[in-house]
Amino acid sequence: MPFIDLKSQYTALKPRIDARIQAVLDHGQYIMGPEVKELEAALAAYTGAKHCITVSSGTEALLIALMALDLKPGDEVITTPFTFAATAEVIVLLGAVPVFVDIEPDSCNIDSRQIEAAVTSKTRAVMPVSLYGQVCDMDEINAVAAHHGLAVIEDAAQSFGASYKGKKSCALSTFGATSFFPSKPLGCYGDGGALFTDDDQLAQAAREIRVHGQSQRYTHTRLGVGGRMDTLQCAIVLAKLERFDWELAQRRALGARYRQLMHDLPLQGLGLRADRDCVWAQFTLQVDQRAAVQQALNAAGIPTAIHYPKPMHRQPAYAQYGQGKSFPHAERAAERVLSLPMSPDLSEAQQESVVAALASALRV
Repeated sequence: MPFIDLKSQYTALKPRIDARIQAVLDHGQYIMGPEVKELEAALAAYTGAKHCITVSSGTEALLIALMALDLKPGDEVITTPFTFAATAEVIVLLGAVPVFVDIEPDSCNIDSRQIEAAVTSKTRAVMPVSLYGQVCDMDEINAVAAHHGLAVIEDAAQSFGASYKGKKSCALSTFGATSFFPSKPLGCYGDGGALFTDDDQLAQAAREIRVHGQSQRYTHTRLGVGGRMDTLQCAIVLAKLERFDWELAQRRALGARYRQLMHDLPLQGLGLRADRDCVWAQFTLQVDQRAAVQQALNAAGIPTAIHYPKPMHRQPAYAQYGQGKSFPHAERAAERVLSLPMSPDLSEAQQESVVAALASALRV
């Protein structure tokens, strides 16, 4: 059983994907070809954001957003310690300081109630991470940010397609940043990502930054990076976008069915909020004695993953930014989270096999 079934997805989309790739091979515009603008227009329309800027990865999306905001060395960005390294990495790469705030114990998203206390005179932005496919408390976060004149960058690498109070993830704040890494809800066949904003000036800055800071060819008006998304990858996402709404419906249905099948098992499911949905980028739960449970599942042929086993303030490269503080909910989650197979083409029979093996493993 695959952890993420990309083969079945390709089989279903093969004619569309192959035709899209062939079109790029035929016109030969591998960098900034017509599919780039076509995808940007489609994604902007999908999210409701005014601007979409495709970039080379989700990490680059976050980096370019911070550069567009003119983040300076010594500035502070409030974020979560329970995330993939890229979230903190881009802050540190620009010489700024990640300031960690603990998570909610059930949703694993940043606790919006603790953000206000973390704001200082050096704070420039807040970077919440919409983990596992569910958007953070964006209204509360935006309110704190507006009060202090801060930008908000939603790290939506795992939540593209999710909704929050009737609006789409990536169109909820100053910037939305997402990833098209193959395992994400909407993925390409390599690296790719996108930035979303309603701000014309920030959008223009981001477009220039992704092409080495050029406002026109060989006119470098600002510091930039090589951050373009390849035309081929844009073509693949365009093909996948045709089935995306169906895939999201499948993810939601499979997530609900997983939870129903596990209702009586001794574990903690993801805390879901009534005013938003979850697109289940990962189907993640929390269990005690995780190592034993994971070993039993692997022995039964059920692949698993841990997202994430060590919070950022306990990573060697970022320990200095924890300032000796403890973030108990992030630390506890890191010891207990376990992700199970999840993809739109997961069958009900496969789900039942996963849950049967999990039930057996929890009795170990």
